[in-house]
Amino acid sequence: MAASSYAMQSILAKPMICISSRSRVTQFGIPAVYMRRNVSLRVRSMAEEEQPSEPASPVAPPSSAVPKPQPVSTPSPKVSTKFSDVLAFSGPAPERINGRLAMIGFVAAMAVEVAKGQGVFEQISNGGIPWFLGTSVVLTLASLIPLFQGVSVESRSKGFMSSDAELWNGRFAMLGLVALAFTEFVKGGTLV
Repeated sequence: MAASSYAMQSILAKPMICISSRSRVTQFGIPAVYMRRNVSLRVRSMAEEEQPSEPASPVAPPSSAVPKPQPVSTPSPKVSTKFSDVLAFSGPAPERINGRLAMIGFVAAMAVEVAKGQGVFEQISNGGIPWFLGTSVVLTLASLIPLFQGVSVESRSKGFMSSDAELWNGRFAMLGLVALAFTEFVKGGTLV
Protein backbone atom coordinates (compact mmCIF):
# COMPACT_ATOMS: atom_id res chain seq x y z
CA MET A 1 0.00 0.00 0.00
CA ALA A 2 2.75 2.42 0.94
CA ALA A 3 4.78 1.46 -2.13
CA SER A 4 1.91 2.13 -4.51
CA SER A 5 1.16 5.45 -2.83
CA TYR A 6 4.86 6.41 -3.11
CA ALA A 7 4.84 5.47 -6.81
CA MET A 8 1.73 7.56 -7.46
CA GLN A 9 3.20 10.54 -5.62
CA SER A 10 6.41 10.35 -7.59
CA ILE A 11 4.53 10.07 -10.89
CA LEU A 12 2.23 12.99 -10.07
CA ALA A 13 5.05 15.13 -8.72
CA LYS A 14 7.14 14.86 -11.93
CA PRO A 15 5.11 15.73 -15.02
CA MET A 16 8.30 15.78 -17.18
CA ILE A 17 9.08 12.25 -18.33
CA CYS A 18 12.34 11.44 -20.15
CA ILE A 19 12.97 8.87 -22.93
CA SER A 20 16.02 6.71 -22.57
CA SER A 21 17.31 4.02 -24.87
CA ARG A 22 18.51 1.84 -22.05
CA SER A 23 16.02 -0.35 -20.28
CA ARG A 24 15.67 0.12 -16.56
CA VAL A 25 13.68 -1.71 -13.94
CA THR A 26 11.92 0.20 -11.17
CA GLN A 27 12.16 -0.76 -7.54
CA PHE A 28 8.88 -2.66 -7.99
CA GLY A 29 10.30 -4.90 -10.75
CA ILE A 30 8.37 -3.14 -13.54
CA PRO A 31 10.31 -2.16 -16.70
CA ALA A 32 10.57 1.60 -16.79
CA VAL A 33 9.84 3.34 -20.08
CA TYR A 34 10.70 7.00 -20.11
CA MET A 35 9.16 9.45 -22.53
CA ARG A 36 9.82 13.16 -22.64
CA ARG A 37 6.67 15.20 -22.85
CA ASN A 38 4.99 18.06 -21.12
CA VAL A 39 1.83 17.04 -19.39
CA SER A 40 -0.81 19.53 -18.39
CA LEU A 41 -4.05 18.81 -16.67
CA ARG A 42 -7.13 20.78 -17.60
CA VAL A 43 -10.37 20.46 -15.65
CA ARG A 44 -13.60 21.65 -17.16
CA SER A 45 -17.06 21.67 -15.72
CA MET A 46 -20.38 22.07 -17.42
CA ALA A 47 -23.39 23.82 -15.95
CA GLU A 48 -26.64 21.94 -16.08
CA GLU A 49 -28.41 24.80 -17.76
CA GLU A 50 -26.75 27.32 -20.04
CA GLN A 51 -27.39 30.88 -18.89
CA PRO A 52 -27.56 33.60 -21.57
CA SER A 53 -24.70 36.03 -21.15
CA GLU A 54 -25.61 39.50 -19.92
CA PRO A 55 -24.27 42.74 -21.39
CA ALA A 56 -21.06 44.01 -19.79
CA SER A 57 -22.57 47.31 -18.60
CA PRO A 58 -24.95 46.88 -15.66
CA VAL A 59 -28.32 48.47 -16.05
CA ALA A 60 -29.76 49.94 -12.83
CA PRO A 61 -33.54 50.05 -12.54
CA PRO A 62 -35.15 53.29 -11.41
CA SER A 63 -35.24 53.70 -7.63
CA SER A 64 -39.04 53.72 -7.54
CA ALA A 65 -39.19 50.34 -9.32
CA VAL A 66 -37.00 48.55 -6.77
CA PRO A 67 -39.24 46.24 -4.74
CA LYS A 68 -38.66 46.01 -1.00
CA PRO A 69 -37.62 42.57 0.19
CA GLN A 70 -40.34 40.84 2.15
CA PRO A 71 -39.46 38.47 4.99
CA VAL A 72 -40.11 34.90 4.03
CA SER A 73 -41.70 32.87 6.76
CA THR A 74 -40.48 29.31 6.78
CA PRO A 75 -42.88 26.82 8.27
CA SER A 76 -41.48 24.95 11.24
CA PRO A 77 -40.64 21.35 10.44
CA LYS A 78 -43.14 18.75 11.50
CA VAL A 79 -42.06 16.99 14.66
CA SER A 80 -43.37 13.54 15.37
CA THR A 81 -44.99 13.14 18.78
CA LYS A 82 -45.16 9.35 18.71
CA PHE A 83 -43.57 7.72 21.75
CA SER A 84 -41.43 5.42 19.59
CA ASP A 85 -40.13 8.35 17.49
CA VAL A 86 -39.33 10.64 20.41
CA LEU A 87 -37.45 7.93 22.34
CA ALA A 88 -35.84 6.26 19.31
CA PHE A 89 -32.07 5.80 19.33
CA SER A 90 -31.62 8.74 16.94
CA GLY A 91 -34.64 10.62 18.28
CA PRO A 92 -34.57 14.00 19.99
CA ALA A 93 -34.96 12.77 23.59
CA PRO A 94 -32.29 10.21 24.60
CA GLU A 95 -29.10 12.20 24.11
CA ARG A 96 -30.60 15.42 25.42
CA ILE A 97 -32.00 13.80 28.56
CA ASN A 98 -28.78 11.89 29.25
CA GLY A 99 -26.76 15.06 28.62
CA ARG A 100 -28.92 17.13 30.96
CA LEU A 101 -28.66 14.48 33.68
CA ALA A 102 -24.88 14.26 33.17
CA MET A 103 -24.49 18.03 33.43
CA ILE A 104 -26.37 18.11 36.73
CA GLY A 105 -24.65 14.94 37.95
CA PHE A 106 -21.15 16.21 37.19
CA VAL A 107 -21.71 19.56 38.90
CA ALA A 108 -23.37 17.88 41.91
CA ALA A 109 -20.64 15.25 42.22
CA MET A 110 -17.89 17.87 42.13
CA ALA A 111 -19.75 20.15 44.59
CA VAL A 112 -20.28 17.36 47.13
CA GLU A 113 -16.70 16.20 46.67
CA VAL A 114 -15.35 19.68 47.36
CA ALA A 115 -17.78 20.38 50.25
CA LYS A 116 -17.72 17.02 52.07
CA GLY A 117 -14.66 15.27 50.65
CA GLN A 118 -16.66 12.27 49.41
CA GLY A 119 -15.88 10.57 46.11
CA VAL A 120 -18.51 9.57 43.55
CA PHE A 121 -18.76 5.99 44.82
CA GLU A 122 -19.13 7.17 48.45
CA GLN A 123 -21.86 9.61 47.39
CA ILE A 124 -23.79 6.81 45.69
CA SER A 125 -23.42 4.40 48.62
CA ASN A 126 -24.35 7.05 51.25
CA GLY A 127 -27.88 7.69 50.01
CA GLY A 128 -27.23 9.09 46.54
CA ILE A 129 -29.50 6.65 44.71
CA PRO A 130 -32.83 8.23 45.81
CA TRP A 131 -31.50 11.66 44.82
CA PHE A 132 -30.37 10.29 41.46
CA LEU A 133 -33.72 8.61 40.78
CA GLY A 134 -35.75 11.66 41.84
CA THR A 135 -33.67 14.02 39.69
CA SER A 136 -33.85 11.61 36.75
CA VAL A 137 -37.64 11.36 36.88
CA VAL A 138 -38.18 15.12 37.20
CA LEU A 139 -35.75 16.04 34.40
CA THR A 140 -37.00 13.29 32.09
CA LEU A 141 -40.61 14.42 32.47
CA ALA A 142 -39.64 18.07 32.06
CA SER A 143 -37.77 17.18 28.86
CA LEU A 144 -40.44 14.88 27.39
CA ILE A 145 -43.53 17.03 27.91
CA PRO A 146 -42.57 19.69 25.31
CA LEU A 147 -41.44 16.99 22.85
CA PHE A 148 -44.79 15.20 23.11
CA GLN A 149 -46.53 18.55 22.51
CA GLY A 150 -44.64 18.88 19.20
CA VAL A 151 -42.19 21.60 20.26
CA SER A 152 -38.73 20.98 18.84
CA VAL A 153 -35.64 21.96 20.79
CA GLU A 154 -34.19 23.74 17.75
CA SER A 155 -37.21 26.03 17.48
CA ARG A 156 -36.55 27.41 20.97
CA SER A 157 -32.79 27.89 20.67
CA LYS A 158 -31.39 31.24 19.64
CA GLY A 159 -28.07 32.98 20.12
CA PHE A 160 -25.53 31.80 22.63
CA MET A 161 -27.69 29.16 24.32
CA SER A 162 -28.33 27.03 21.25
CA SER A 163 -29.43 23.42 21.04
CA ASP A 164 -26.04 22.45 19.59
CA ALA A 165 -24.29 24.03 22.58
CA GLU A 166 -26.53 22.02 24.90
CA LEU A 167 -25.69 18.80 23.07
CA TRP A 168 -21.94 19.44 23.24
CA ASN A 169 -22.08 20.47 26.90
CA GLY A 170 -24.02 17.29 27.66
CA ARG A 171 -21.50 15.16 25.79
CA PHE A 172 -18.61 16.72 27.68
CA ALA A 173 -20.45 16.28 30.98
CA MET A 174 -21.00 12.59 30.23
CA LEU A 175 -17.30 12.18 29.48
CA GLY A 176 -16.40 14.22 32.58
CA LEU A 177 -18.57 12.12 34.87
CA VAL A 178 -17.08 8.88 33.55
CA ALA A 179 -13.55 10.32 33.76
CA LEU A 180 -14.19 11.47 37.33
CA ALA A 181 -15.42 8.04 38.43
CA PHE A 182 -12.57 6.26 36.60
CA THR A 183 -9.92 8.58 38.06
CA GLU A 184 -11.26 8.10 41.58
CA PHE A 185 -11.34 4.33 41.07
CA VAL A 186 -7.75 4.21 39.83
CA LYS A 187 -6.50 6.69 42.42
CA GLY A 188 -8.36 4.96 45.23
CA GLY A 189 -9.68 8.21 46.72
CA THR A 190 -11.26 11.52 45.91
CA LEU A 191 -10.01 13.64 43.06
CA VAL A 192 -9.83 16.87 45.09
